[in-house]
Amino acid sequence: MIIYGLILSGVGFLYVGFVWTDLQTLVVNTIQAVLFLFLAYYGIRKGVHILALGYFLHGCWDVAYNFFSDPGLIPPSYDMFCSSLDFTVGTYILVFNNQFKVNSIDQ
Repeated sequence: MIIYGLILSGVGFLYVGFVWTDLQTLVVNTIQAVLFLFLAYYGIRKGVHILALGYFLHGCWDVAYNFFSDPGLIPPSYDMFCSSLDFTVGTYILVFNNQFKVNSIDQ
């Protein structure tokens, strides 16, 4: 479960690396990256359903990204690649959620 959380926390920062030349887009992408970082942390602490939600939300971010931002800042077809990966990992987590054990750090 920790691996899926770490991956989710990192995928948002890929956009930050792509758009560093445009300040306004950089700010928006930094905010979304930090939000997915917190969502990944919360998912690791509380449960796999939150991680799956994070992957589905990031997939939606990938699909919607070209509608409000300059698509020339990211590599061609990156949005489709990343969204298909996000939806696949989110579905995998939901289907095979019995293999994940929630190890609470508070105990």
